[in-house]
Amino acid sequence: MIDRLHYISQPAKDGSHLTAIQNALIAGCQWVQLRVKDESAADILAFATEAAALCKAYNARLIINDHPEIALKAGAYGVHLGLDDMPISLARSIVGDQLIIGGTANTFNHVTQRVAEGVDYIGLGPYRFTTTKKKLSPVLGLEGYDAIMVQARQAGIQTPIIAIGGIEADDVPLIIQTGVYGVAVSGAITHAIDRAAVVKSIYEHLSISHQADSTVNL
Repeated sequence: MIDRLHYISQPAKDGSHLTAIQNALIAGCQWVQLRVKDESAADILAFATEAAALCKAYNARLIINDHPEIALKAGAYGVHLGLDDMPISLARSIVGDQLIIGGTANTFNHVTQRVAEGVDYIGLGPYRFTTTKKKLSPVLGLEGYDAIMVQARQAGIQTPIIAIGGIEADDVPLIIQTGVYGVAVSGAITHAIDRAAVVKSIYEHLSISHQADSTVNL
């Protein structure tokens, strides 16, 4: 089951990625992606191993960005790959059916590409400009999500699509109305004064949207 709220790690102001992950878990996040850039594989494995232990303690699921081998070694739940990262087919040959694989998309063509590649979920974005990514794809905004999700529905695509990229808690109600399955956030939780309240609010919006979708499909 793919959670509807994905927390993407970044270093906490008073600590590391692990500090931020623990804070997010305490706040109620159930799905965490460890996204460590510009570090050695050994250092990322060390982060991943500790993050996996933290997630296990909170009964949450851990996704590793970029590194399927590390995800496997650390005992993570899955791996997430960008458009310029390792091909999905190669990652699948490494992790087999043991782990799930998520993939990034920026256009509807990317979405169909990811579906054909067999990803378990798609991270579609960015919603707006974000400083957490160096090579930023064109910003989608609400109009971009609306257009792509209409195409996805018309094509009968069932793969969960997660909105990602510069999303704040206040953005969630409008983004969810486009029909995306869920949202991924980073700074909105990392830098929140009351992280638990932010997480609760986001989950409530996602739950309301899911209930509305279920009613429509009856």
